[in-house]
Amino acid sequence: MAIGAEEASELFRELGEVRVRRMFGGAGLYHDGVMFALEAGGVLYLKADEATAEAFRAEGSEPLSYQASTGRRTMASYWRLPERLMDEPDELAAWARRSAAVARAGAAAARPKRRRP
Repeated sequence: MAIGAEEASELFRELGEVRVRRMFGGAGLYHDGVMFALEAGGVLYLKADEATAEAFRAEGSEPLSYQASTGRRTMASYWRLPERLMDEPDELAAWARRSAAVARAGAAAARPKRRRP
């Protein structure tokens, strides 16, 4: 099922405000200042870490992959949204909240620590 970025942001309305930022022929979906989802080629991907990736695997989902000039590349941090969730709004919201939490944790870990003078 192909979906556009604007429709994707509507799917995640239970999170609150979701911003769409166009990028690389697709779009990033942001909540609370972090990108928790990605739309590429009409397919939605949610942010995952090692712990949450297992739930995606159990659903038969795969990580985002694309063809680069140097060969096929895989982004293990974004996994295809299981299609069944499109008909399960409460469960979709739960998956989106987990992805947003993963994105926030990743952003917090990436922030440089302040040195004491």
